[in-house]
Amino acid sequence: MENRYLGIEIGGTKLQLTLADQDLNIINKYQAWVDKGDSGHEIRQKIAGVLQQVQQETYLSGIGVGFGGPLDWEKGQVIVSHQIEGWNGFNIKEWLQELAGVPVTVENDANTAALGEARRGAGQGYRSVFYITLGSGVGGGLVIDNQLFHGANPGEAEVGHLLIDRTGLTVEDCCSGWAVDRKVWKAVRTEPTGILRKLAGPNRSGEARFLKDALEQGDKTALAIMKETADTLGFGLSHVVHLFHPDIIILGGGLSFLGDFLRVPAEEALRNYTMKAFLPGPPIAIAKLAADAVPVGALELIHQHLTKTKELAL
Repeated sequence: MENRYLGIEIGGTKLQLTLADQDLNIINKYQAWVDKGDSGHEIRQKIAGVLQQVQQETYLSGIGVGFGGPLDWEKGQVIVSHQIEGWNGFNIKEWLQELAGVPVTVENDANTAALGEARRGAGQGYRSVFYITLGSGVGGGLVIDNQLFHGANPGEAEVGHLLIDRTGLTVEDCCSGWAVDRKVWKAVRTEPTGILRKLAGPNRSGEARFLKDALEQGDKTALAIMKETADTLGFGLSHVVHLFHPDIIILGGGLSFLGDFLRVPAEEALRNYTMKAFLPGPPIAIAKLAADAVPVGALELIHQHLTKTKELAL
């Protein structure tokens, strides 16, 4: 019977499950948004429901998971969830293995997305790939020779926690989707007649989604927000370059949908903050897999694991 793999993304606002064949061609996608107020228990119930449906329809060989938060990837146990209650200390690997009766691999979602982009996205053909996700939070992952780099547990490549200054300000504080929401909310109240103000209106959440339209119309407030955010991002990424000097840096997450409005000034800022010996430095690209980076990476995770297990058994 042909192998089937399931890739799962468990985020603060998004829950995606993707079914693929033995060559990792996607067969079906299942999506169930995390509702406001959902606990870890309620999210697990949604996963269990989809899993039951999948196993009624096909034979499942393994499951890969990308989880939104720090965890012990070897044990598959969550350290802490900064967004959803009911995950702290929970062992996802053991729970899913018992529920589905198949092998399970678990990784931080940024690591998972990094692997997906390196093997099937914008990082194909590069030996070392650094991925940064700019969503509700900011995370990172490093892939070398198509393998995830791991430091000591419980994590590594936490680019969002890089300090911008000695007051404790971090890249995540300045460049996450929520950080940009705050910048837009503040700016439209000091510039009440601008294009961005008209687009955002009275909204008090998700304001960053109005940036692209405002940027396309040349709004000065939107351009100023983008310039400041991209400059800080480039500064943070300069530390990544000086430590690892990857062949390419890939931007993912919700803010990456701004495309060249973010990529171009961030790449320029990165060059300004990079030592001359490293110039021109790595190019910056937008994630090719877009919203599918985590589930595709999760499929790669379980496929790699089962392939290695099979090789060791020979």
